[in-house]
Amino acid sequence: MSTGSGAPSAPAPTIHDTSPGRSRRSSMFSSLKVRNYRLFFIGQVVSNTGTWMQRIAQDWLVLSLTGSSTAVGVTTALQFLPMLLFGLFGGVLVDRLPKRGTLLVTQSAMAVTGLVLAFLTLSGDVQVWHVYLAAFAVGLATVVDNPARQSFVTELVGRDQLQNAVSLNSANFQSARLVGPAVAGLLITGVGTGWAFLANGLSFVAPIAGLLLMRARELHVVERAPRGKGQLREGLHYVAGRPELIWTIALVGFIGTFGFNFPVYLSAFADDVFHAGAGSYSLFNTLMAVGSLAGALLAARRGTARMRVLVAAAVVFGAVEIVAALSPSLWLFALLMAPIGMFGMTVNVTANTSVQMATDPAMRGRVMALYMMVFMGGSPVGAPIAGWITDTYGVRAGLAAGGAVSAVAAVTIGLVMARVGGLRLAVGWNHGHPRVGFVPKERQEELAAAA
Repeated sequence: MSTGSGAPSAPAPTIHDTSPGRSRRSSMFSSLKVRNYRLFFIGQVVSNTGTWMQRIAQDWLVLSLTGSSTAVGVTTALQFLPMLLFGLFGGVLVDRLPKRGTLLVTQSAMAVTGLVLAFLTLSGDVQVWHVYLAAFAVGLATVVDNPARQSFVTELVGRDQLQNAVSLNSANFQSARLVGPAVAGLLITGVGTGWAFLANGLSFVAPIAGLLLMRARELHVVERAPRGKGQLREGLHYVAGRPELIWTIALVGFIGTFGFNFPVYLSAFADDVFHAGAGSYSLFNTLMAVGSLAGALLAARRGTARMRVLVAAAVVFGAVEIVAALSPSLWLFALLMAPIGMFGMTVNVTANTSVQMATDPAMRGRVMALYMMVFMGGSPVGAPIAGWITDTYGVRAGLAAGGAVSAVAAVTIGLVMARVGGLRLAVGWNHGHPRVGFVPKERQEELAAAA
């Protein structure tokens, strides 16, 4: 492990392997045997449910106040703009600071933001600029909170359980996504959006309590990076010298920027295309969460994080988005939310696990900050573009464009990664079934000679 100014000298793993490494297959819920991780997991279930309630209420409130999909896109952009501007600096802080203490501060800050927005909404004084400001404040906290939570998982469970724990974190998030939108829809139509904001603010009590109850002696201690100059540049050089990191991050950047603008698309489909109201918007999010949960649980059971899975899932994700954009009926569109969620989550979990396992622990905060900055920070660019296309050409054109960009990026980056790794496309038959994949050039020549 290197914590100095130079990048670690260990060679990067080959791209045609499991990229970045092989992990043993384990039971689907093996990480939950670890007490500290159980506390973390339970706290995040409650907090994530509140977060999803606020997301639905926030988007619907902005649409109600302005009647503009562009305004919804601006709200999303403001929430992710701090990650784009300051994400790398957040990673440097995470590598220097104790992660549990850092999370206590960031989770408390987000709780206060939710409670303030609840007060403004329930009092009837809320204006759209209040929502914009709240979204930006949450984004500032996320700059540090996201890389801290991502890298803290290793300290909770250790490297051997990392694949499983990352997948369960995603399943956790998507399980909350099943409950949050449904409850938010009931609250919005029943008593108003302010109660959803209040529930979110109070939900942070659970993760804060979980962090306080953890046993410090059972954490897997990771040496923190010492304070020094050039650490941001060091992190960028580290990623730039590893193709399996930089191309994975580039792929999730394209998909996060152009394919994941669902707050813009789904609210417009519910309101403008199908004229179905907040209940259908909640339904779309819930069905997408069902697919996402399935994708996360399958990833938890899968023993490896392979690049071919990442690229294939990204291609299918983009293709299904295009099909959904052309759907003539509400129910067909709603049903397609499940595969979109499943393949989108497969991309997310596979990329996240690959990047974490390929990264030196002393660099993980900076690398995960770059990963999250690219994945989430693309929204300030993508969300307003998606909102403008939706307002100008219609939401069907916006969703189809996002899917097309995602699919083309996946194919292009997949071919680049194959070329960097010395791979070639191999097409053949296996027990009577067609099989397509990338194999090393030498292996393909051996197969051709054998045929």
